[in-house]
Amino acid sequence: MDRLETRELVYFVAVAEELHFGRAAERLGIAQPPLSRAIGRLERRIGVRLLERSSRRVALTEAGAEFLEGSRRSLDGLDALVRRTRRAARPARLVLAVRPGTGSGLLGELVGGDAGPGVDLVFTHDQPAALRDGTADLAMLCSGTDDLTGLRTADLTEEDPVALLPAGHALAARPFVTTAELRHEAAYAGECPAASLDEIVDRVALGRLVAVVGSTAAGRIGPAAVAVPVADLPPTRVVLGWPEHVSRPDVADFVRAARAVAADQDVMRPRNPRM
Repeated sequence: MDRLETRELVYFVAVAEELHFGRAAERLGIAQPPLSRAIGRLERRIGVRLLERSSRRVALTEAGAEFLEGSRRSLDGLDALVRRTRRAARPARLVLAVRPGTGSGLLGELVGGDAGPGVDLVFTHDQPAALRDGTADLAMLCSGTDDLTGLRTADLTEEDPVALLPAGHALAARPFVTTAELRHEAAYAGECPAASLDEIVDRVALGRLVAVVGSTAAGRIGPAAVAVPVADLPPTRVVLGWPEHVSRPDVADFVRAARAVAADQDVMRPRNPRM
C-alpha cells in the first residue's frame, strides 16, 4: 500500500468529526463531490470501511473510530514536528515549560543567565503535553506524578511541598500544616494558577490565594507571604525532560548546564515534618 497523504487524513478527520459530508466540505473549503470521492479512495486503499453512509446519516464504523484517533495523533505529531523544526532553525533561544512554583530556585540562573542559551518560559500545568505538541523544547517535571512516557529526563533536585499563606494568616505561624487544613481555606487552589511566581505571591499576600509550591520558592516570596511545610505530602523529585527523539546540541548543552547549576546549589534544605 502506498503511504497515505496528510491531505487524506485531514479530509477524513473533518468528515468523521462533522458526520456530514456537506458540513465537512464547507469546513475544508472544497466541494462535496471530490470530498466524497477522496474518502472512497481512502477506504479502498486501506481495504477497510471507515464510515457507514445512508441518505439520512453518516456514522463511524469501529475501524473508523480507531482510524480517527490515529489520524488525530498523526496530524498533531506533524504540527509538533513543524514547530520543533522551526525552532531548531533559530536555536538562539529555547522554550522551557514550567509548572508555577516548581523548581523556582533554579530558574533564576537557568533563564536569561550564563548557564546556556537564552530561555523563554511557558507556564502550564501540563508540561508533558507542551513537550509532545512542540510548544516547548524542555520542561521541568515532577517524577512520580507527571507522565514521562516518551521523554528523556535528567534529575535536578528534590523539593518539599510548602503552602504559601498571607503573613497574617492564622496558619502562618504553624510549624507545619496538613492538606485537610488547607482545603478549609476558601482561597485554596491546590495547585498554583498558570502564572509567574511573583504573580502567585502577590495573590497570596492579598489573601486571594493559598497554594502549594516547591520549597525552593520560599526564598523568593518576600515578607508579605509565608511558606509553611505541608506535613502529609511527600517530597517531589524535579527532573528536566525533553522528547526522547530530540538530539539537538543546544538542548543537550542546556541539560548539562542545568545539572551543573543544580549540583552547585547543593542547598541543605530542612525536611518537612511527617505525620
